[in-house]
Amino acid sequence: MNSTAHNAPILPNIASPADVRTLSREQLGQLAEELRAFILNSVAQTGGHLSSNLGTVELTIALHHVFNTPDDKIVWDVGHQSYGHKIITGRREQMAHLRQIDGISGFPKRAESEYDTFGTGHSSTSISAALGMAVAARELKQPQRQHIAVIGDGALTGGMAFEAMNNAGVTEGINLLVILNDNDMSISPPVGALNRHLAKIMSGRLVSGAREKLKQVLQGAPGVLEFARRFEEHTKGMFVPATMFEAFGLNYIGPIDGHDLDSLIPTLNNIKQLGGVQFLHVVTKKGNGYPYAEQDPISYHGPAKFDPSLGIVRIETPDAPVKQTFTQVFGRWICDMAEADDQLIGITPAMREGSGLVEFEAKFPTRYFDVGIAEQHAATFAAGIACDGMKPVLAIYSTFMQRAYDQIIHDIALQNLDVTFAVDRAGLVGADGATHAGAYDVAYMRCIPNIMIATPSDEAECRVLLNSAYAYNGPAAVRYPRGSGVGALVSDELTPLPLGKANVVRRSTKTEQATAILAFGTLLHHAHPAAEATDATLVDMRWVKPLDEALLHELMKTHTQIVTIEDSCIAGGAGSAVAEWCAANGYAPKFLHLGLPDAFIDQGDVNLIYQRLGLDAESVASKVRQFVA
Repeated sequence: MNSTAHNAPILPNIASPADVRTLSREQLGQLAEELRAFILNSVAQTGGHLSSNLGTVELTIALHHVFNTPDDKIVWDVGHQSYGHKIITGRREQMAHLRQIDGISGFPKRAESEYDTFGTGHSSTSISAALGMAVAARELKQPQRQHIAVIGDGALTGGMAFEAMNNAGVTEGINLLVILNDNDMSISPPVGALNRHLAKIMSGRLVSGAREKLKQVLQGAPGVLEFARRFEEHTKGMFVPATMFEAFGLNYIGPIDGHDLDSLIPTLNNIKQLGGVQFLHVVTKKGNGYPYAEQDPISYHGPAKFDPSLGIVRIETPDAPVKQTFTQVFGRWICDMAEADDQLIGITPAMREGSGLVEFEAKFPTRYFDVGIAEQHAATFAAGIACDGMKPVLAIYSTFMQRAYDQIIHDIALQNLDVTFAVDRAGLVGADGATHAGAYDVAYMRCIPNIMIATPSDEAECRVLLNSAYAYNGPAAVRYPRGSGVGALVSDELTPLPLGKANVVRRSTKTEQATAILAFGTLLHHAHPAAEATDATLVDMRWVKPLDEALLHELMKTHTQIVTIEDSCIAGGAGSAVAEWCAANGYAPKFLHLGLPDAFIDQGDVNLIYQRLGLDAESVASKVRQFVA
């Protein structure tokens, strides 16, 4: 790249990190300003994660400036803070189609770019992945290759991160840098200046070399060596925050200001020269540089389209009926049930806003528990609560529930403990794509003994089935999608439905060789036109487990063709449950199973994806007509 004069636009000339490495320190500062402005304006047009990306602009630039990417490997934990990384690695023009169908992912994706070294979407994975890469480099005789795991303070609460650090600290002959992106605190200028100076010193060759030479000299005097080690630790502790990371065998450096390139770049250069296993603590501010996001980083975590000059504007339309989201239905239900039952305990793994628990926390602060990004702990914690007769409700996203699978089986289901799972984001999630799709919960739960699984078709049934799951004395899950349904009127009742009882929406006029459409969840409404067009019986099954066996026996007497439809994977899903039941009971109807295919489904508008998958109303009607012809 040609040299760029100061104040001339720099970002349009950045085609790859190699271009970033040619820039002067002054130009890097200007690039940071341009990159931050580009991210803000881009996300305002497409929607997406904003606060986290504004907070990592300088860190992203510094990493690509200092390290020789893609030969050096950067792993972004969770990954929703990787927009700046995507922009300076050749995908600036593609940002116009961020999180859209056939566009680029909102998370790192190996198939998308050689700079995306590891596909992330769930938290706490970066250190394990980077450590694996570092070991591979050692075995492949690539001693110079650097491996950087960028992990947030929230993701660091996940147990997997500590498992990885425990392993890293005893792994020899590797280059691994763990960067803690701490955006939950701020550094005042005096402290920041002091820590900048100390970080440079602690990461420098002089101190590191002196430390190693001292070890060699004192090797024959263990007592003196231990005294020297302790003296060093206590000396560091006078100036930098006490840390447990040294106990894992990681050399702790920091904290430093993550928005100060004059601190970041020399510190990273020093660490690069050191090699080995290092831990750098950087402090950043979510939403940095955009006042609206700085003041309210939660609202700007993942906003829809908005005007950057105005920020997010909430339009009040009192005269127009507003559909409740399924999440809002749950949020209202748990507050109402907690009023009626003082044994209810609400639990979330760091998803208070996303799971609809803000009001619950305000009303019942002593009965609300946010356990952090720790899904495994959340499940076993709920199990422990249930052991003493309390009634835990675990609000969790379908995709994150996968991480607690062993705990659900061993700690909850095996002991038949009374835990209610409110499984949000079931089915397709749209813009977040494959990493966040709730496609597998039916398949991975229905094989577990003792667990009951409900699939409400609309908002009203969501509340009623939450009542039913909560009343069941054992583990029960209610799965519901992101966003709104058909706008069904939700009652205030807390009365449960009978367990496993389905609802016949329409009956065929045929007395023999009829077709029945068995719908699980919200795709019931996509199937309704097909039922009308083919004179098929349409059933809202409500439950995957248990099935309404009495109704199925009745249907099998006159129905020879069965269509199942669900917003979960076909393999092992609700349709499979029906087919298994028919085989076990000696029925052999002709089957058509409609649902999510055996493939990972990328980001995009949910309605467009349903069309592509043949699960929109028109496609379903066409498929059913062909099936019954």
